[in-house]
Amino acid sequence: MSLTLAGLIGIVAMIGLLILGVPIAIAMAVTGAVGLWVLEGPGPALAHTLLIPWDEGRSFVLVTIPLFVLMGQLVFQTGLASDLYAGIRSWIARVPGGMAITSVVACGAFGAVTGSSIATVATMGAIVMPEMRRYKYHPRLATGSLAASGTLGILIPPSLIFIFYGVMTETSIGALFIAGIVPGILTAAMFSVIILLRCLITPSLGPPGPSATWTERWQTTSGLLPIMGLFLLVIGGIYGGVFTPTEAAGVGCAGVLITAALRRRLTKDAMAKALEETALVTAMIFAIIVGGYLVARFLAITGITENMVALLVGLDLGRVGFLILLVGLYIVLGAMVDVFGMLVLTIPFVMPVVGSLGIDPIWFGVFAVMMAELALVTPPIGANVFVMRRTAPEVPMGDIFMGVLPFVVGQLLIIGLIIAFPDIALWLPSQMQ
Repeated sequence: MSLTLAGLIGIVAMIGLLILGVPIAIAMAVTGAVGLWVLEGPGPALAHTLLIPWDEGRSFVLVTIPLFVLMGQLVFQTGLASDLYAGIRSWIARVPGGMAITSVVACGAFGAVTGSSIATVATMGAIVMPEMRRYKYHPRLATGSLAASGTLGILIPPSLIFIFYGVMTETSIGALFIAGIVPGILTAAMFSVIILLRCLITPSLGPPGPSATWTERWQTTSGLLPIMGLFLLVIGGIYGGVFTPTEAAGVGCAGVLITAALRRRLTKDAMAKALEETALVTAMIFAIIVGGYLVARFLAITGITENMVALLVGLDLGRVGFLILLVGLYIVLGAMVDVFGMLVLTIPFVMPVVGSLGIDPIWFGVFAVMMAELALVTPPIGANVFVMRRTAPEVPMGDIFMGVLPFVVGQLLIIGLIIAFPDIALWLPSQMQ
């Protein structure tokens, strides 16, 4: 049996495991370990299986992941996220679709301290959905806007996917964080415009929310200050060269702890729940990293990676043609695997082509993360949609996917914009100290 055939059999087996519902980390790890065993024997396979977790677990950069997850969990468990939502709602809830637009802005702001899309949807969904039900928002608009807006959690920094991509490609995580700011703002603006236009055309989709006096607005705006301060502290420190991303994550956690303590929100139960959720999320991410490296080493031995790169280069599509091909590929992959798995399965193949076409790896990181955003709302997996379904069990899955569709179109327009004008993502990183 040739090495190439062994690699193809491994890929088919892994896809089969995913279709059967096996978690992506286990599917990749089993495929990689068994493939290495068949090709190299039990000794080298066991060595790879044991050494990869040790090598990757000691990475100083990956310490960033649990720290940012903990920061987001602390914001949620201590009630700071509710303060954030109340502050934003008081200013914009009265416009048509105002509650849904509030969810977009709140998801973007919460994503600025958590870095996780699923956590953003789960948190804001629990806060916002009761309000939308009360004001009789159409279920498709309510759930679709929340599921789509949750994707901002992985684009607006800090982002766990940016960290993951940066580790895989040895790209500056700080520069990736900064590169995501403008595309993230544009995406939030696009989603807000979509909601506003739909509600102006069909007012029954999203009636205006509650009004607020100027006194109430200024009082609730104080709830925004901790989140804004943390964002400026973490991202401003990275942009100014004061902190590394890992140091910024530690500073951000300390900032949340101090803020919660000053507001008398730092209870024993809140800390315990935050630590528990952080451990679960971090374990899941690290399992995917280990499984991804195992399957990547197996595929490298089979030569599949080199053959795929040669095929892509041989197509001679040029920069735009190559990126359009990737848009289609990522949409298909997003229907089968989660965002981490999507990057693990594609980055080893496409990065050499990215380099040969002269595409900036920081810009490509933004592109890949924006495509990962689409994967989070693409059927049949659409992790954000499943989380939204648990928050709103009365809304059928099909209705949530239909509600997300206008935002998918908006996201594709933003992706087209950054393909046409790469400086949208690259200007801020170029100004870093």
